Amino acid sequence: MNQGSNTPAELRAEVLIEALPYLREFYGKTVVVKYGGNAMIDERLKEQVMQDVALLHYVGIRPILVHGGGPEISSLMKQMGHEPSFVGGLRVTDAATMEIVEMALAGKTNKGIVALLNQQGARAVGLSGKDANLIVARKMENAAGDLGFVGEITQVNADLLALLSDHGYIPVISSVAIGVDGESYNVNADHAAGAIAAEVNAAKLVMLTDVEGLYADFADKSSLISEMDRAEAKRMLSTGKAEKGMIPKLEACITALDGGVERAHLIDGRLPHAILIEVFTNTGIGTMIRA
Repeated sequence: MNQGSNTPAELRAEVLIEALPYLREFYGKTVVVKYGGNAMIDERLKEQVMQDVALLHYVGIRPILVHGGGPEISSLMKQMGHEPSFVGGLRVTDAATMEIVEMALAGKTNKGIVALLNQQGARAVGLSGKDANLIVARKMENAAGDLGFVGEITQVNADLLALLSDHGYIPVISSVAIGVDGESYNVNADHAAGAIAAEVNAAKLVMLTDVEGLYADFADKSSLISEMDRAEAKRMLSTGKAEKGMIPKLEACITALDGGVERAHLIDGRLPHAILIEVFTNTGIGTMIRA
């Protein structure tokens, strides 16, 4: 018995019993987690996310982790004498910037996450979209100006992810894509998570954000929306009511739901063990969008 815990044994047992229906419901199913924001920067939160993902794996759920790394890219750009530039919230990516994006995401960030997951006893495998044509993209056309090597996703190799999950590995995917023209493309990590969730028939898409969830009015923190359906989410986008940083996340959720995913969740990644609270408790957190 662990003498160090102040939580009564009965309460700990109750927590496990509350989780039982969810363990049963999601056993053998795929959950795609979009990992980003503060949870990637704060060392304690980082460790807790890895514990959550490893726990999903050990109770028989098939997690897939998709990550971005905007701050890491910007930091490396500045170290190498490049000034980051954005158009409509998307990073302008010339050839030199694309090299830096790939170094930061597919190199340092991806392998760091893989190492942390492996420390938790999970068998993680780091991938970029270029591995086995995992994410294929074409150049994104933007009315606001040329974005360079920014891509929109045309294809996802779900077979590769199924193969890894079937053999007990956790895919960890960075949002670098291979172009139909053979070039490397920088794709939005939220969009990548949504497209991957749709293609692998995930039961859930869980997006970690730096806010509590989706607000009806971002300025009014009492207007948090705990649940909505796909039509309401589309309406928020079309009417411009969605806060700017939430637009790609909402788009990703809609892509996933349109592709057959039952539920998408926008949750606060600053909360310790946010993923476990969302997946295994009756209350859940953040905003749930139903198909």
